[in-house]
Amino acid sequence: MSPYEMSDDMPVYVISVAAHLSGMHPQTLRGYERVGLVAPRRATGGGRRYSMRDILALREIQRLSQEEGINLSGIKRILDLERELDQARLLAAEAHAEIAQLRAELASTRAVAARLAELLRSRTPDSSGTLVPVRSAPRTPFQQGPARGPQPPAKGPQAQRPEAAQGESPAVSE
Repeated sequence: MSPYEMSDDMPVYVISVAAHLSGMHPQTLRGYERVGLVAPRRATGGGRRYSMRDILALREIQRLSQEEGINLSGIKRILDLERELDQARLLAAEAHAEIAQLRAELASTRAVAARLAELLRSRTPDSSGTLVPVRSAPRTPFQQGPARGPQPPAKGPQAQRPEAAQGESPAVSE
């Protein structure tokens, strides 16, 4: 957000301006704060600062009181229920988004599983399917790297042991 943009929650209005914008007396705003209908933030010097959201809430409080004839405790209950409803809607929206993501992942996983199952069913020894098994050439324990042509006979103590001549590794005690 740039320094020239303001959100509806930014506390910028002093009590006299908030009272004027909401059509109430400043003492009424202080009374509403005492009973918990509004909660303006405090500036460093302790003065109240109201946001546009606070002013809209004050207008709704005035409407409920004057037009609907609801007392302050009833208005407080209504505002609390509206806040809870807003929170529940937000949680529901988050849950719906997560469910949509999980459904997409499930569909993708099912498509991959179906493709793999199809490939496994169609796999036969002379099949020209897209999966080709790769088998490496068998290696003796002493062979390093790729298989080479005939190896010269071993020299030294290994040549005299019959198990080494057959390509078996000597037993190693642990």
